[in-house]
Amino acid sequence: MKVFRNFSDYPSQKPLALSLGMFDGVHLGHKCIIDELKKVGSAHHLETAVLTFWPHPRFVFNPNENLKLLNTLDEKTLLMEKYGINNLFLKEFDDEFRNLTGEEFVRQILVDKLNVKYLIIGYDHSFGKNKSGNFELLQNLSKELDFEVEQMEAINIHENNISSTKIRNALLAGNILEANEMLGYSYSVSGTVVHGKKLGRTIGYPTANIETESIKLLPKKGAYIVEAFVKDQQYKGMLSVGTNPTVNGDKLTVEVYILDFEGDIYDEKITVKFRDFLHEEIKFEGLEKLIERLDEDKRLTGEFIF
Repeated sequence: MKVFRNFSDYPSQKPLALSLGMFDGVHLGHKCIIDELKKVGSAHHLETAVLTFWPHPRFVFNPNENLKLLNTLDEKTLLMEKYGINNLFLKEFDDEFRNLTGEEFVRQILVDKLNVKYLIIGYDHSFGKNKSGNFELLQNLSKELDFEVEQMEAINIHENNISSTKIRNALLAGNILEANEMLGYSYSVSGTVVHGKKLGRTIGYPTANIETESIKLLPKKGAYIVEAFVKDQQYKGMLSVGTNPTVNGDKLTVEVYILDFEGDIYDEKITVKFRDFLHEEIKFEGLEKLIERLDEDKRLTGEFIF
């Protein structure tokens, strides 16, 4: 997959089948669009492409909003490559770009610069200044500008439309199974292992503290069953998102205890995939009660079938 940060770097003699949007999470609804792009591309001898924005436009329009994303830029790029997209355009949502009307965007960017011949958009997608671009505009311009346009229907699970917002809400409620079902894969968090208070090792449960990217959404405070990937090896793990209230902690941390693992992994990159929710964050009466609960969590994690 080729990644472009400037439209001018793309050799526009290659016609494209393209979709555009944020694609946060690259969930099952997005995957259906990508599968349709690949099908159309094959039938019409077009390369496939996705045009997305980085950073998220909501960071530009609402700089004080505490928006957290389902994917980091690296995660989104890897998912696009995994699903077989030929070209990924990462456009900065700058002042010049945000002031293009829907029609200007179609004429100047999609047609003139990217040579789009087949355009697929989601069921609720709008674009351009004041959301002036929509499916109706695309239909009106398509004949004049010689491209085809298709609007995808919403993808449903249990009669509910899949959306990035619904996945965020499921994660914030601790509904890991629901979120993973909509994503089509296990939600993950990656980061570097950093030094913590090292309390865990004194009670038989040494944990790895993971420093995550600030824009990445963390699930609800609590304990989770996870898959942990360290140095290309997979392990079972139990993970805590919280402030360690039993020992009067005040900083939000992400800590994972990795079953059947020994070794120094400080400064190593680690990825955890969330598989199930164990329980809410609990303030125990003392370390004894905490250890009892950790023992039970370890038993449940050990019995969990991945």
